[in-house]
Amino acid sequence: MPSEQSSDVKFEIGHVLFIDIVGYSKLLINEQSDQIQTLRKIVRGAEQFRLAEAEGKLLRLPTGDGGALVFRSNLEAPVLCALEISKALKIHPELHVRMGIHSGPVNEVTDLNEQANIAGAGINIAQRVMDCGDAGHILVSKRVADDLEQYAQWRSLLNDLGQVEVKHGVRVHIFTLYNKEIGNLEVPEKLRKVKGRPAQAVSERGEELWVAVLPFRGASEAEMESFADGLRE
Repeated sequence: MPSEQSSDVKFEIGHVLFIDIVGYSKLLINEQSDQIQTLRKIVRGAEQFRLAEAEGKLLRLPTGDGGALVFRSNLEAPVLCALEISKALKIHPELHVRMGIHSGPVNEVTDLNEQANIAGAGINIAQRVMDCGDAGHILVSKRVADDLEQYAQWRSLLNDLGQVEVKHGVRVHIFTLYNKEIGNLEVPEKLRKVKGRPAQAVSERGEELWVAVLPFRGASEAEMESFADGLRE
């Protein structure tokens, strides 16, 4: 029987943008400080960030090498914010940033330091999605992609990368957002090496890529299991 305390937890659907700096732990202390300050200015300068903050519809969760932004407004807000950030990063080649987006349940909690914090599957899955990426990637979960692909302006940016098994055996189906101005079309490193021989593909920029054969929508259960086995090796 659930306790009275747990029954009081109130969840809401949050549209989460998770951001971090790739290779942050390898930087010198002063480099870490400089890059965090630059990233903070870029994020705070994004129009979607300012609009959501002014409307009281933004929650922030710092993580040391980045952070999570939880938008309470609409699904497009974190996507538009990610695009703004990606464009602004063009003039900061020293900053290697990746981003992940997911919509799911979140709730505000108080941590051991009596500080406001955010928890819930929405945060956890957004981080798992981001963790699959390399520098420059804007990755979104299938839940987000399913909503975005209903609109022509987003459908053209979505590239299906298939399913991947992440921490604790959780599987996420991810897409990358890309056009000539934003994002990274390369298949993430974590998805490249799977069981069997890799297949050759050509990107929109005409570059030859060695990419994994990934199970897309409609793949059989056996194909999914084979893919997962390859990731475990």
